[in-house]
Amino acid sequence: MARLKHKLSEPPLPPERGVKAATFRLLLDTAMTIIQESGHIPSVAEAAARSKVSRATAYRYFPSRSALVTAVIDSSLGPVRKLASANPNGRDRVHELFVQTFPRFKEFEAQLRAAAQLSLEQWGLERAGLLEEEPYRRGHRVRILEHAIEPLAPLMSAAVRNRLHHALSVVYGIEPYVILKDIWGLGDREVERTALWMADALIDAALRDAEQKPARRRPAKTDGARATALAAKGG
Repeated sequence: MARLKHKLSEPPLPPERGVKAATFRLLLDTAMTIIQESGHIPSVAEAAARSKVSRATAYRYFPSRSALVTAVIDSSLGPVRKLASANPNGRDRVHELFVQTFPRFKEFEAQLRAAAQLSLEQWGLERAGLLEEEPYRRGHRVRILEHAIEPLAPLMSAAVRNRLHHALSVVYGIEPYVILKDIWGLGDREVERTALWMADALIDAALRDAEQKPARRRPAKTDGARATALAAKGG
């Protein structure tokens, strides 16, 4: 089981029914709309004002921007986090994951970028000792990818498997969109193709590493063996 540096942020539990459930949903939908339209992360107060809900009520459901963004991402990616495959082939399972989930990343690109933005902003504030809310912690991809590469585990050492897990976590998520679209100007479909190509290349590299046996080292000579060898040379 992969171990993370931080405990992941969990979304606030929505009320089950009635006016409270409707208010919770209204605030969440409003926040998602603001992010989709403008790209910026709304404060809880801004979401409340746009929803025509009192600040006090809004803060009862979402006590911070972290809580609000966690709920936004959970709503956006809930189905992705529940994906499970019974495919016994590890490479095919990774392919299934990328093919099924990258279109959802595209659909909620603005929300995912906002979450990454908040995480980076809070990282700087935390280092400066200025962070005044609980930090938003990402990382659900770790468990998702762990399930995807599970069939590959018997084919490689724990060290190689962990390196593959780490590497795939770099190319799975919103990050390929940020780099390949913003810097290279690629379209969404090409981003998906490139990310899958990288995943294949990483799996190939891990399998090659797993097949390579370490070179056998000659046993070190003992002091007695050295003395015998020197005497033989001298004699």
